[in-house]
Amino acid sequence: MYHLRQKQLKSLVAKLSITQEAVIKWNLLNLALTHSTVSSTHNYEKLEFVGDAVVRLVAAELLLENYPNCPVGEFAAIRSILVSDRSLAQIANKYGWSRYLLVSKSAAGDKAGEESRLADSFEAVLAALYLSTNNSELIRPWLDSHFEELIAQIRSDPARQNYKAALQEWTQGYYKTLPNYQVQEANKIHGDHGRFVAEVWFQGKKLGVGKGPSIKSAEQLAAKSALDFLQHSEIGNIIKEEKGMKKDYT
Repeated sequence: MYHLRQKQLKSLVAKLSITQEAVIKWNLLNLALTHSTVSSTHNYEKLEFVGDAVVRLVAAELLLENYPNCPVGEFAAIRSILVSDRSLAQIANKYGWSRYLLVSKSAAGDKAGEESRLADSFEAVLAALYLSTNNSELIRPWLDSHFEELIAQIRSDPARQNYKAALQEWTQGYYKTLPNYQVQEANKIHGDHGRFVAEVWFQGKKLGVGKGPSIKSAEQLAAKSALDFLQHSEIGNIIKEEKGMKKDYT
């Protein structure tokens, strides 16, 4: 059984175009592809926690290298899509991920949870590869191309950029709470028929304002405004400093 599993793992590594000479911690890679329904103690859950940070780091590095002049709000919005369950699961499917993931028959039959399983194990595999070398040299050579393709699609269609998700990630990361949106019809304020004005508030402070043809678009633009404001504002710096002092990611 062990020989068969080792063969499966080597097959996946080959699909990722990682050389046979690469130093890989095979025990971690096996854990990264083991669902909790197979083992309640030896599964990918802890590695997924590390992999969540790894995939965000890789995405941030790639964006900074290729788009150094891109506003931070756009960075955050694009990254939120790159690291989403949907995007990671789609990449995983390209490698036939389900063939390598150990999962109970009952869980495998739960199609509603398949996307989440694939994304979680994908992050766990990234963690296993990162921890094998303590850097991203086993990850970026094959993951960058997938991210670059997706970034090009997102940048060609700005409507896909999810600034609300990026701002939510920011506020939850620092304070584990969500921003609040207040929307009014613009024609009631400025006589501009059929449009909306959204304000985004967080902890009693107005962080941004956006105006659009729909509530959704107005909120997205308000979130973009808030992200840009936080990047350059005293409020944002204070929050970052507080977070650095707390060192609390649990």
